[in-house]
Amino acid sequence: MKYLKQEIKIFTSKLTGNYITKLPKGKKEDYLELFEEAKKFSYPSIDKYLDNKNKVDNNWFNELVLHTQITIKKSKLNFQHGRILYSLLSEYLDKFKSDINILETGTARGFSSIIMSKVLNEKNIKNSKIYTLDIIPHNKKIYWNCIDDSEGKKTRKELLSKWNHLTENIEFLSGRSKNILPRLQKLARINFAFLDGAHDYKTVKYEFLFVSKRQKKNDLLILDDVTKDKFNGIVKLVEEIESNKSYNVKLIESETNRGYAILKKN
Repeated sequence: MKYLKQEIKIFTSKLTGNYITKLPKGKKEDYLELFEEAKKFSYPSIDKYLDNKNKVDNNWFNELVLHTQITIKKSKLNFQHGRILYSLLSEYLDKFKSDINILETGTARGFSSIIMSKVLNEKNIKNSKIYTLDIIPHNKKIYWNCIDDSEGKKTRKELLSKWNHLTENIEFLSGRSKNILPRLQKLARINFAFLDGAHDYKTVKYEFLFVSKRQKKNDLLILDDVTKDKFNGIVKLVEEIESNKSYNVKLIESETNRGYAILKKN
């Protein structure tokens, strides 16, 4: 039943063009207020994990957060995965020091991709590529449920215009992973991956298997939303990965309802 609902939602989104919201959900002031509130939250477990690791510039990070992560929704705003991605990719490149391929599922507004591209830019890794996919087209004007909606509908490209220089090594792919990933069979290696698209077991396992076949020792794969009783499909997959010991698995909770799995290839 849950899978059927997802299918209907995707079909309806394509039909109407309302991938996120039909109309703006709030005014500019509403998003600014949410932004100020979100900055007050602390995440001790994340701070502890990232201690002694490279950290993203806070001012730069907050500007990106304001435009791509501050949304009006029932659940608590949480964008700590951005900090994790920055630090882990930075650490990986300090050791690898070469061109790499990165795969992301669940582009959304482009938050994670821009952060990973910033790391590539800072490390002067010029010929690396980020492949990011989502059912939301890159060049379709929509409302994004973000502060930019006060200026009217925008494409993702327009939404990310402040970070244009960081989109040059990102390939934005539109569609579902089962349709898009076969087009990326040419990738011999995926050094770093972030899976945050569909959250059902069948889809996330398909994405995981696609990546894991293309990873070598010490390559990284990060799973978002590893949360019991909320995303049990992802939890089930992580338990399977731990059992077969193909990856070293590190579980981190930023809060009770938001967990991450950091997988390092054995």
